[in-house]
Amino acid sequence: MIIDCHGHYTTAPPALERWRERQVAALGDPGHRPRASELRIGDDELRDSVEANQLRVMDERGCDLTVFSPRASHMAHHVGDFEASAAWAGLCNELCHRVARLFPGRFAGAAMLPQSPGVDPRTCLPELDRCIRDYGFVAVNLNPDPSGGHWREPPLTDRHWYPLYERLVELDVPAMVHVSTSCNPCFHTTGAHYLNADTTAFMQLVAGDLFADFPTLRLVIPHGGGAVPYHWGRFRGIAAALGRPSLGEHLLGNVYFDTCVYHQAGIDLLARVVPSANLLFGSETFGAVRGIDPETGYAWDDTRRYLEATPCLTPEARAGIFAGNALRAYPRLARILEAGRPDTGAA
Repeated sequence: MIIDCHGHYTTAPPALERWRERQVAALGDPGHRPRASELRIGDDELRDSVEANQLRVMDERGCDLTVFSPRASHMAHHVGDFEASAAWAGLCNELCHRVARLFPGRFAGAAMLPQSPGVDPRTCLPELDRCIRDYGFVAVNLNPDPSGGHWREPPLTDRHWYPLYERLVELDVPAMVHVSTSCNPCFHTTGAHYLNADTTAFMQLVAGDLFADFPTLRLVIPHGGGAVPYHWGRFRGIAAALGRPSLGEHLLGNVYFDTCVYHQAGIDLLARVVPSANLLFGSETFGAVRGIDPETGYAWDDTRRYLEATPCLTPEARAGIFAGNALRAYPRLARILEAGRPDTGAA
């Protein structure tokens, strides 16, 4: 079995974006904000948007199931207020839920949280509960920078975030640490902001002691960890200078990295540096990098191809990356699959 831990609904029907445009246009005039009921997307539109895109590629590449979340760049938590973010998150999560119901066994939901800059994370708990308990989602995306590239929130190790962590532990679901659009012109959204955030989140965890308070909390750092594998020695040295335990003892019982790295040398390095038990197969299809690599003739995001060509992985390690590790990191997904009902209900 192959489980892709990192998929986004980047091909949602155009009506969703038109609704969002109306919402943003009315931010200064709450009386004219569109109602959720005004978004009308039929099941056939959802099927068409997925069958020709994500599902087609999954079948071509032999991927069985994708952990499916709303489009990351469209979360845009810096736009509007909490009420706007809550309405937008609710609509996006509902569409992912409907896709999972339409394609049993192929998609499992991961929730977008209605974060807003400077707003207490406790406000996200109702949507988190709804997605996990009512929709049967198996994970959430947590934005460490809802300001959109200005980094005004406390570090992930700060008690500011603890209400969310407490609920994640209670619900037994992991969080993928995933930023959204950058509104800071210094940082290109996918080429810099995403990778900066991955690196920043890891360094925050190195410097803090979060998992002493939450020993069962699980975090996934996407995009291969940004600069982390390339500078593993730097992080080891900083941890030692800070009086922290080794990275393995300090973080690797709780932190996973996905394989959204789009060239062979990068995957080879990731697999040599990070223990295979901490790697989760991910492709981000369709995500930041689309099209064909002219040097290989294959799609940039066909990460299965890179993993199968990596010489340092044993067959057992490769099988863990493709599925076994995800079933440990996402226990609700494991329970759903064991029960034979990957599409419906609360686990």
